Amino acid sequence: MTISIITLAAVFLLIAIRQIGSARLKIWQIMLGGAVIVILTGEITPLAALQAINFDVIIFLCGMFIIGQAMEDSGYLTHLCNKFFGKVKSADKLVLAVIFTMGIGSAVLMNDTIAIIGTPIMILLARRNNISTKLLLLSLAFAITIGSVMSPIGNPQNLLIAVGGNIENPFITFLKYLFIPTVINLFCTYFLLKVFYKNEFCITNLQAGSEDIKHWRLSRIARLSLILVICLILGKVVLAFADRFVTIDFDFKLTYIALIGCSPILIYRFLLKKKKYRFHILRKIDWFTLVFFASMFVLMESVWQSGFFQNLISNLSMSMTSIVVIMIISVIVSQLISNVPMVALFLPLIISAGAGSKELMALAAGSTIAGNLFILGAASNIIIIQHAEKENNGESITFLEFAKVGIPLTTINILVYLFFFRII
Repeated sequence: MTISIITLAAVFLLIAIRQIGSARLKIWQIMLGGAVIVILTGEITPLAALQAINFDVIIFLCGMFIIGQAMEDSGYLTHLCNKFFGKVKSADKLVLAVIFTMGIGSAVLMNDTIAIIGTPIMILLARRNNISTKLLLLSLAFAITIGSVMSPIGNPQNLLIAVGGNIENPFITFLKYLFIPTVINLFCTYFLLKVFYKNEFCITNLQAGSEDIKHWRLSRIARLSLILVICLILGKVVLAFADRFVTIDFDFKLTYIALIGCSPILIYRFLLKKKKYRFHILRKIDWFTLVFFASMFVLMESVWQSGFFQNLISNLSMSMTSIVVIMIISVIVSQLISNVPMVALFLPLIISAGAGSKELMALAAGSTIAGNLFILGAASNIIIIQHAEKENNGESITFLEFAKVGIPLTTINILVYLFFFRII
């Protein structure tokens, strides 16, 4: 056991209890503390820590936060909320609509993108209709995790598997193995939330809401930015798969997507005559979530350098091509080093062991569905919780509230996927 592993365990414990004495800690503060400890103790050098930070992800999130803030300030977010959920008249149907709208959306736009856009919508719907904010945030978190399973562009680890696993016709392969069980798991999410939040589902006569565009020009620019991001993400996916057949020297990074996507908003703001409005959006975006991710990259790189989990996995006397083994290891290890590093570690191991399409789909399902077990299992969970705390007067979902629903839901999800892998 190294200092890195002990620090990781302490970070998990503190995130679970979120309190030391009378001091109430925030997730970003805990993760930042963990990163500082591994740097000060020499577990990772300052240069290695800086190199560990994935600035593509940080800038992508920052750009999306700018777009999301502009959508919220202009009232365009309210417009989208009314468009998608305005005709729903009961909490029961609202939760079902949220789960499937956000779930399917995450399969197309990536779960992190939907997390950023969807969180303020959930808070708005909860306030407008006096529904539990926790219920809608959990619906969003579970939906975008499950929905992203069935697409090679639903999340970063799926894209890594699709490209690194040399899967032919990845969209068809993912849909063949994962579409039906994913739809079933979205329904399972709805029924399980209905068990845990039974009283909330009795609410009827929801408010339709009114058109509330506060700033028409900014709303049109925010819409343009959102369309740009959608087109650029799809363009990145096309380039990623085209590169398998034709050599493409151009690397279309997430950084470019973020910079191009948010540029109309930034240009518009900085062209305003009134200087006091120029930095308004930049001041309001969720900087603490960006601190969390930068700190997480540092801590996880320190854990990675310790070699603890690499040795643990390689020493396990298990079949690396067993569907059950792949899914269980994926879910457990993803809680400790997050799902993208887990896939980067495990993918070459199972490929060298002779894994085929089914085994690769099991890795995609297990590493993604791991996000439903605990908060740290998916980056999208952190985005939702941090953003909700900022927008909702500090109120969000605690570690235990998430796990109370997440543990049985993940168990059901795994069983559903295993059943379909068995019959296909």
